[in-house]
Amino acid sequence: MLTKKSIVYFSEPGEINTDETLKAAKERADELGIRDIVVASTRGPAGLKTVEMFKGHNVVVVTHVTGQKEPGVQELSEEFAKKIEAGGGKILTSGHAFSGVNRAIQKQFDTMYPAGIIAQTLRLFGQGMKVVVEIAAMAADAGMIPADKDVMVIAGSGKGSDTAVVIKPANSHNLFDMVVKEIVAKPSKL
Repeated sequence: MLTKKSIVYFSEPGEINTDETLKAAKERADELGIRDIVVASTRGPAGLKTVEMFKGHNVVVVTHVTGQKEPGVQELSEEFAKKIEAGGGKILTSGHAFSGVNRAIQKQFDTMYPAGIIAQTLRLFGQGMKVVVEIAAMAADAGMIPADKDVMVIAGSGKGSDTAVVIKPANSHNLFDMVVKEIVAKPSKL
């Protein structure tokens, strides 16, 4: 059986693509009946826009780990966190699936670790593609999305959203059971 689908390709990565990414993700999620949405949002604007776009869905907003940029500091502002939760979104702040202690080993001993190799390989498809796989595993690990049905996962290259994919998620300890089923949107330039 042959199926043809459209993919939105952006000429440049970044925040400028957030609205179009969310629009394409919403359209495809509706077509497939997907109710579980995972989105990366460091500062909050992309997370809030996703909650607003996917009203009534299970929207999980995945933040950077506290201390990512500065010890003890959470980059998601309290103001955005309150708006996301008031809109029905859930916030997940946890250790990143592809870094954590492994990154400490890399920095301390100037070496690469297996999860870092996986992350670098996924970046061949764009920064957002690495992030969608990582946050899907994190949300599954937290029990915030089902690991047995398709979800829409949205991320970006720095600020905003420019990548959306349909994923059959898996927990991080079963990462290689995860399936990136459809690419909905991504930048064509890295």
